[in-house]
Amino acid sequence: MSQFIEDLQYRIKTSSSGIALAIFKLAIGLMLGLTFAMIGQQMINYGDLSFLLVTIVVVSAFFRIARAWRWTGVSVFALVCVLLALLLKMYIMIAPGA
Repeated sequence: MSQFIEDLQYRIKTSSSGIALAIFKLAIGLMLGLTFAMIGQQMINYGDLSFLLVTIVVVSAFFRIARAWRWTGVSVFALVCVLLALLLKMYIMIAPGA
């Protein structure tokens, strides 16, 4: 009976960790998708359906790329994205001729 309870606890732990990782990947994918969709909308000025399509495609592509990544890989990717966003913001703020 104790082996059954230990096995159940292990399964609950791994499945809850997997669900949390999937939600974290979804949040990062949505941020990337919305960013690329907004960039495309400003450049090409397409409609709402194309905006949604670009968002879904980017989220799907990120899920495909990050399929084998664990917590450390996803966290490092998120930190690199944040650093690149801050670098772009700094460039926009001090851009010559702005």
